[in-house]
Amino acid sequence: MKIIIADDDSFFRNFYSSKLKELGYEVETAADGNETLEKTRSFKPGVLLLDIIMPVKDGFTVLKTLKSDPATSALPVIVFSTLGQEADVDKAKNLGANDYVNKSYFDFPKMLEKIKSFSK
Repeated sequence: MKIIIADDDSFFRNFYSSKLKELGYEVETAADGNETLEKTRSFKPGVLLLDIIMPVKDGFTVLKTLKSDPATSALPVIVFSTLGQEADVDKAKNLGANDYVNKSYFDFPKMLEKIKSFSK
């Protein structure tokens, strides 16, 4: 399965990218909202891990754009953020996110379980 990790923090991008590649996933990364949109259209991932706080376009804007485009509207999106307030999670889900993972907990098994749920 192909996965994009969209996060402006290089530590999180590299950590999760390495872990997923070790398991055989094909992974691309993006550091800002525009790069995320470009790579999503060209790489055609099976899942997008999307941070909310990113430069150029934030995750909410990326989510709105993807969900309004018929070519990407069905893409499963897991919000991958340190923002854990209920209002932020609700906003992301209302915009079309399928799930939420707090990346700062480093709960890789839980994140992997969520990714696998979209590959069936």
